Amino acid sequence: MKVAVTMGDPAGIGPEIVAKAVLKLKHDANNLVIVGNRKIFIETANFLGLDVNALANLEIADIESGTIEKGKPSRRSGKEALESIEKSVELCQTGATQAICTAPISKEAIRMAGSPYIDHTEMLGHMTSTSKVVTMFQTRNLRIVFATKHMPITQAIRNISMELIQEYISLADMSLKLLGLQRRRIAVAALNPHAGEDGLLGKEEIEVISPAIRKASVNFDVSGPYPADSVFYRASLGEFDVVVSLYHDQGHIAAKMLDFHGTVSMNLGLPFLRTSVDHGTAFDIAGRGIAREDSMVAAIKLALENADIYSKNFQSLARK
Repeated sequence: MKVAVTMGDPAGIGPEIVAKAVLKLKHDANNLVIVGNRKIFIETANFLGLDVNALANLEIADIESGTIEKGKPSRRSGKEALESIEKSVELCQTGATQAICTAPISKEAIRMAGSPYIDHTEMLGHMTSTSKVVTMFQTRNLRIVFATKHMPITQAIRNISMELIQEYISLADMSLKLLGLQRRRIAVAALNPHAGEDGLLGKEEIEVISPAIRKASVNFDVSGPYPADSVFYRASLGEFDVVVSLYHDQGHIAAKMLDFHGTVSMNLGLPFLRTSVDHGTAFDIAGRGIAREDSMVAAIKLALENADIYSKNFQSLARK
């Protein structure tokens, strides 16, 4: 079982955290294929004082590149990031690898390079013709799926409907199936403080969220809506297997407060598992050798641990 590991935007901390993570996981190096510019990877490892000889057998799918200026987005760095993603998908589609783990990219840089997509999720969905791609965070025992993602909070609130809630309850259940969970207890977070306090603090729970949960409970083990200030904590203790977060920061804050450096982002529903760090390119510290690789290590480990079961479950669900 092999995992393609992209270096992300080469102007950011991607090459650094990948080099550090791969060395830390050197006993698994034979199961990894680094996707990115070979020269940048070797230069980064040497700059960090890493034992490159320990990675002598590491497989690198080389992406050609010119000079990249560290610490700022550019068309060239965005182009390399895009080509790395395309190459990693190709490796999975040909069976050379079974999962992808991605270092961070810059939305600005990939737009400068001509990408019409805002993030990995949209790109991977388009490249694989997958209409429904779920983003899940995993932090220790806490799993979170996001009903809305990269949009203004006002738009996220407008988008919340019975249909959306029911859809993401179903997608949360599917995601847990793909990861091999037999018990799939789903909790839905409330939108308003105190779950609306019986309508005193908002009526979305009464008019939209609760009816959607009741309807979905016929087919799924789902409950809620639970106040957002407690449901993520309860899930982290094992009371629920996943929480449906209604907007971006609601779930992100919960995961990163629990373990900022250990949170892993996953895309589920694709023909292969994709994991990623939960942070950005950190252009402000790129090239300084001080970036932490914890999230990259966790993301690679999660991909290695779950790639096989994910692949088998995806094929099983696809046949149904």
